[in-house]
Amino acid sequence: MKLKEIVSFIESVIPLAYQEDYDNAGLIVGNPDMELSGVLITVDVTEEVVDEAVKKNANLILAHHPIVLSGLNKFTGKNYVERVIIKAIKNDIAIYASHTNLDSIWGGVSSKIAEKLKLKNQKILAPVSNHLIKLVYFVPTEQADETRKAVFEAGAGHIGNYDMCSYNTEGKGSFRAGEETNPFVGNKGEVHFEREVRVETIFPKHLKNKIISALINSHPYEEVAYDLYPLENDFNRVGFGVVGELDNEVNEIVFLNQLKKIFSAKCVRHTKLLNKPIKKVAICGGSGSFLLKNAIRENADIFVSGDFKYHQFFDADGQIVIADIGHFETEQITKELFYELLMKNFPKFALHLTEINSNPINYL
Repeated sequence: MKLKEIVSFIESVIPLAYQEDYDNAGLIVGNPDMELSGVLITVDVTEEVVDEAVKKNANLILAHHPIVLSGLNKFTGKNYVERVIIKAIKNDIAIYASHTNLDSIWGGVSSKIAEKLKLKNQKILAPVSNHLIKLVYFVPTEQADETRKAVFEAGAGHIGNYDMCSYNTEGKGSFRAGEETNPFVGNKGEVHFEREVRVETIFPKHLKNKIISALINSHPYEEVAYDLYPLENDFNRVGFGVVGELDNEVNEIVFLNQLKKIFSAKCVRHTKLLNKPIKKVAICGGSGSFLLKNAIRENADIFVSGDFKYHQFFDADGQIVIADIGHFETEQITKELFYELLMKNFPKFALHLTEINSNPINYL
């Protein structure tokens, strides 16, 4: 298998379009045409992880955190980032990262944490907006099914847990074909009226080229009449954090101890307990303090995340319990996410989970 094949698959499930502006997800090191011998899955890329990849004959390191976030001007080995890149290139090892795009997709990092906690009625805590486009096109009645099928297969028509969603209105279209045309119906130089269907559906904007190509290739007309409307709607399948509910209420101390056990956290930094049971839980993998207001707005009893600063704990203001279990502790499940995704689709390929603990934080 070539590197570009597995990259194409990963990006079809975890689109690069969903990463934040500051991020550097994607292929960082490696020739897309190189043949793969194996994949080593990790949270971080360190020198020890590269050594492990060499030992296990895995020439692709699949990581959550990009080893390079900003440009490198020199490769002198003066810091660990430069040394990792140099070592990877010397050993013909590719490095690929899915970072904030993995955080933001449905079924991503926060969803996996929610799964570990067995939360029900899950939804995105902070869905993105301005990521949807409405497609409106007109097609002869008899060909409407064929075009709908094509755009649906290309990724249009998803609303929440529903797919193949569209609105259809029958009417009559008119046109006059010019001398240089080859009309599907009607005659050159004559005004023609055709029974048509106006089809409306939506899609994520990163699929625009794919959707329009599917429409044009499946449509019988030489000139396809279609409109695109950017939408301000929230996209409830993409965004940061997850909120959901436990089956049964749990005592605060019991829940905090469950967090420690499930995520192998050495400690839980938390705000003052409110002496009320935990039922509704908000989550964000990694650094989630920016979502505290969202968690409060959702009336969550507790917000589980990492990297809260001292003064940010005051922002709970007696309205919610903050439970900081650590950045690495919330994101170590990315290894499981990657493994399940690749094993399901490439079951005979050599996949390895790193044995290196890359958490830079230690506890006495």
